[in-house]
Amino acid sequence: MVLDTQLSLGKAPLAIRRGSSTFLMQSGEPPNFKLQDGPGKLMKAAHALAGTIMSGAEIIMQVLADEGVNTIFGYSGGAILPTYDAVFRYNEAHAENGKDPIPLIVPANEQGAGFMAAGYSRASGEVGVAIVTSGPGATNCVTPVRDCMADSVPIVVICGQVPRAAIGTDAFQEAPVSAIMGSVAKHVFLVTEAEGLESTVRTAFEIARTGRPGPVVVDIPKDMQNWEGPFKGEGVLPIPGYRHRLKMVESNILGDEQCAAFFSMLAESERPLIYAGGGVINGNAAEELREFSEAYGVPGVTTLMGLGSLDTTHPLCLHMLGMHGTAQANYAVEDCDLLIAVGARFDDRVAGDPPKFAPKARRILHLDIDPAEIHKVKQADWHHVGVLKDALDALTKYGRSTDFSADFSAWHAEVAELKSTYGLNYDRESELIQPHYVIETMNRMTKGEAIISTGVGQHQMWAAQYCDFREPRLWLTSGSMGTMGFGLPAAIGAQFARPDKLVIDVDGDASIRMNLGEFETVTTYDLPIKVIVLNNFGDGMVMQWQRLFFKGRLSGSDKSLRKKNFVKTAEADGFEFAKRLERKEDVPAVLEEFLNFEGPAFLEVIIDPEAHVYPMVGPGLSYRDMITGDFIPSRGDGTEESEPDPSEMF
Repeated sequence: MVLDTQLSLGKAPLAIRRGSSTFLMQSGEPPNFKLQDGPGKLMKAAHALAGTIMSGAEIIMQVLADEGVNTIFGYSGGAILPTYDAVFRYNEAHAENGKDPIPLIVPANEQGAGFMAAGYSRASGEVGVAIVTSGPGATNCVTPVRDCMADSVPIVVICGQVPRAAIGTDAFQEAPVSAIMGSVAKHVFLVTEAEGLESTVRTAFEIARTGRPGPVVVDIPKDMQNWEGPFKGEGVLPIPGYRHRLKMVESNILGDEQCAAFFSMLAESERPLIYAGGGVINGNAAEELREFSEAYGVPGVTTLMGLGSLDTTHPLCLHMLGMHGTAQANYAVEDCDLLIAVGARFDDRVAGDPPKFAPKARRILHLDIDPAEIHKVKQADWHHVGVLKDALDALTKYGRSTDFSADFSAWHAEVAELKSTYGLNYDRESELIQPHYVIETMNRMTKGEAIISTGVGQHQMWAAQYCDFREPRLWLTSGSMGTMGFGLPAAIGAQFARPDKLVIDVDGDASIRMNLGEFETVTTYDLPIKVIVLNNFGDGMVMQWQRLFFKGRLSGSDKSLRKKNFVKTAEADGFEFAKRLERKEDVPAVLEEFLNFEGPAFLEVIIDPEAHVYPMVGPGLSYRDMITGDFIPSRGDGTEESEPDPSEMF
């Protein structure tokens, strides 16, 4: 039985890998395939373990190994015990020098497992995997699954379920996973036929990573895990409609006529601007986008999810646009006469007032892999639905083959002036520690090369504004869902994905409380993650809105009377470096010590409790209504002051 949800297509597909890790072979060894020959030709090679009798749980583990999975995140429980035992036995059989080939990372909570899988996926570009038990184990993963769906992140969540005969009886730890997850996942499977288990798990990976990526949930009753039968080593479920739509998108290549139309519009432009979204990251198209931008001198801005698609230190990059985007980026959008949207969806945090977004743009050109995004918010004058890497490469090559050139020097000068005049700034003379100063100082030390994970709130926006990202997949944040508690578990997943990288969780005192139990996960696995908490004693972003729009009534957001001692909490969970920073003059030295500490490190910084995030564009308003605060200049060209309608807030 297969329960369908939205099978949207928006990202460049990755080929399904059939590795060689099996219960008989160490991961990474050459495959021991059997060749089947027919009359006069060589037939498809068979998996080395094809025909081997395995339990359902062993089949699950074998498919994970074949799919290239090298880390699993999850929490055990009764309905998933057979699969957990298979994980244990697989690792026991293949351990080298005491190291498991596919380690099982145990969080404090299943939500942590889901976010770890998401952080792993965001940092690596591979499919993250979480395995949890039935009932509360599965329902605790609803938020990470929805978060991944909203940000197009590929993960596979395998849930244990009560035996088939008990489904629908309100059995112990039973939950209607298919009904619950069906509304938040890209696809949900409930396995009711043992013979289809292997192909179902394999298909889950195919759906998660192809098209517009997203989370796939596989609900597996306990009796299906205990079932024994032959391992086929191949095969996927028949999902012809999805594969047909995917093939149409993959095969939709930009032709010369379309390229000519694109460059004709670019030639007529004087102030073209790239608007790059998270689809560039998800589609692994950052290199191609940068090549296009530099080849033809087209400046660019990025969304929150698109940070890193363009090198933020490059002269052509104006950094982030949107509700809390830089003034320079937002003013560039106001000034441009041609907007090239790449892997972006004109969401409400970017195009708050769609008719007034990019008001001087005579044409909008839109490239995306998901046809549902074309014309959804803004009408496009030219569009292409296809694989972004291929489309951008085709455009660059066409332009070179036709010797396209355009003089955008005046626009470049204007961009430089925007960056000089309207750059980020804050109260540098304050005696209190300004959060901007902390992030700015940290960024100088990390040079835009660290992986930055965040929770959600003011600290998230300060990190987005003041951090540089020289590469894609260095910025991990909950964008569309805005899930507090995301930062710490996502950082854990990222550290497993990129052990070579410095991983920093920039968090807030309210956000980190949501998954504070994962402190112990960091030290249990001795991960050199750096956790910095900007403490303003409350829900900072909520308080900012309450001060601006609710006459300062801090209803439920002021946490100044809370008794939490974060330093002692970190120490209790095994952090050898755990400090509180309270003096502005100590910021550089303590940050350097913190970042250079070899193991897990925790730093609490007591910041100005009334520091605000600027610029700010109220929800549903246009960029002309942007509030820049006291330290960033404003054009002041709005004809009237506007306030968001109360129904549009948050």
